[in-house]
Amino acid sequence: MKRISVVVPTYNEELNIQMVYDRVTAVFREALPQYDLDLLFIDNASQDQTQVLIEALCQSHPNVRAIFNASNFGFSRSTFYGLTQATGDCAILLFADLQDPPDIIPEFVKKWESGAGVVVGIKQSSSESPIMYHIRSFYYRLISAISDIAQFPQFDGFGLYDRKFLDVIRGLEDSLPYLRGIVSELGFHIECITYHQQVRERGKSHFNFLKMYDVAMLGITSYSRAAMRIATFMGMGIGGISIIIALYTLIRKLLAWNSFPVGSAAISIGVFFLGGMQLMFIGIVGEYVANINTRVMHRPLVVEEKRINFEGDNKQQVRQPNSVS
Repeated sequence: MKRISVVVPTYNEELNIQMVYDRVTAVFREALPQYDLDLLFIDNASQDQTQVLIEALCQSHPNVRAIFNASNFGFSRSTFYGLTQATGDCAILLFADLQDPPDIIPEFVKKWESGAGVVVGIKQSSSESPIMYHIRSFYYRLISAISDIAQFPQFDGFGLYDRKFLDVIRGLEDSLPYLRGIVSELGFHIECITYHQQVRERGKSHFNFLKMYDVAMLGITSYSRAAMRIATFMGMGIGGISIIIALYTLIRKLLAWNSFPVGSAAISIGVFFLGGMQLMFIGIVGEYVANINTRVMHRPLVVEEKRINFEGDNKQQVRQPNSVS
């Protein structure tokens, strides 16, 4: 009997833990009885009762396993690490807010059995705020346009990953992984399934603007040099225009010294404009430098505090970046 791991990253999801278990087990009981379910929760140091509820499920159900991180290592790192610890013939990434429907898992499995190495869920529509949906859509279009590799729009990680894909990502030396880009980059046989994303039924989203910005900048700095090139070309363009304006002003002033005022307003506008552009592009460079710094420090993806119901399975070794001597 083939084994399917369902990996569920959590952070302060006490209102959803039981519902996740009920929804996932119902799908396997009704539509996938021929497969062995392995439900793996990876908790990113929740501050509520999430870990207590997960531990209770683990005690009652041997096929429910858990990894508790020692600290909050961030959404991207914790999610990626959870996938590397899946031991099934394939792994399905499902988020605990259940905005992505577990009901389409059988469709993922069907594509997988037909030969797909990765099956990605693509949001065709969403019940979330129209403003947020359009902001996300704009980001996906932007990252697709400037990325060095083709990326999937409206893909948040929800999907199925074959064991071969999981074996490859365990060997990656990346302490700041961007899963969406890695899926596109590795070149496995990829199939897509569209779905409608629901609104969160319980609890509050912890994905605020700053966290969304972090993920967005991770995608841009990991898979695109466009921002740096735009900064270079705009700097050259603005510099050239400034020289032309300066020469024009100098010539006009020399030709009509007393009748041609330079004006402090024009100078102030130019100074503020150039200053603003410089600060913006320094910020872009800073994002790249910060990500490089994180990667060269060779820190682990996460540090585990506890794991439950792994007695029969060896810990999946994740290749960590070699330390610098």
